[in-house]
Amino acid sequence: MRLKDYDVREGKRVWLSGEEMKQLEEMVEPRNEVRAAFILAARCGLRRKEITQVKPTDLVSTDHGRIVRVWDGKGDKYREVPAPSELADLVIGMNRDPDEPLVSAHDSTIYDWVQKAANKMEGRSQDVGWKYLGPHDLRRSWGVQLLESGVLPSVVMDWGGWEDWKTFRNHYLAEFSPEALRRERGKVPWLSEFQGEGEPQDSYAVVQAEAGRY
Repeated sequence: MRLKDYDVREGKRVWLSGEEMKQLEEMVEPRNEVRAAFILAARCGLRRKEITQVKPTDLVSTDHGRIVRVWDGKGDKYREVPAPSELADLVIGMNRDPDEPLVSAHDSTIYDWVQKAANKMEGRSQDVGWKYLGPHDLRRSWGVQLLESGVLPSVVMDWGGWEDWKTFRNHYLAEFSPEALRRERGKVPWLSEFQGEGEPQDSYAVVQAEAGRY
């Protein structure tokens, strides 16, 4: 987990690692509606208001993969977001009417669901950082993970509905995930306890490893 102060308000921004996201998902209520909200936030990067508008008919297959259609995003903008297969499986099990929202709850309720799961994680880990977690932090973690996975910034902006390049650059391109912090710490000899299995000890080792491939 990574925390950072907001610029103009109380609280902190949060970035979760992939492993922390999986652990949080285990704390989410087993109800299909709650799990759908979590997937739409953490795996599709939707905002709270957008989550409450998604219907079964908005999940479609295209020639470039399964997507969620967001008809009324921020600024009333339409966009298409890649959807994981687990969402399609969940939608089938929910047995919703085609024009009935998957998540029939107020967007403030979605915040409560995330907080409830985060509170369970705080109790399990004794890490008070979890108390700062909200739905937007799932979207924030999603965006940064896409960038670090090598997705083109222009594509990430399109998927997430970001139009202002300066804002996107400052809040996403200029940020980094817990995985990135771990990777960079692994380059420092006296921080070696944070190195993952099989990770090179330093930049020289990276060069040597790459040279050995040719």
